[in-house]
Amino acid sequence: MQSEKHTKTRRKYDADFKTEVLKMLASGQTPAYIANALGISENIIYRWKSVNQVGKKSNHLTGDLTIENQQLRDRVRQLETEREILKKALSIFSRAT
Repeated sequence: MQSEKHTKTRRKYDADFKTEVLKMLASGQTPAYIANALGISENIIYRWKSVNQVGKKSNHLTGDLTIENQQLRDRVRQLETEREILKKALSIFSRAT
């Protein structure tokens, strides 16, 4: 008699399904209720929730850095313009003497 190996294959869920689960969670339904209703593990719901929160933080941080980067570029451009004006003024006043 040969023993058969029973291997569990991982189920794959598409992004729309995950989004709907997270919306249900955000609407106040408990992970236990959602897991029971959809026939999925509670743990996977918690995992999707944590990944989603990390993604939001990452996007927020990236947006903040983009804004700060643009502000710094604008400031550098302004300082370079001021430096050029001061150089021209210095050359004008040093010639007059």
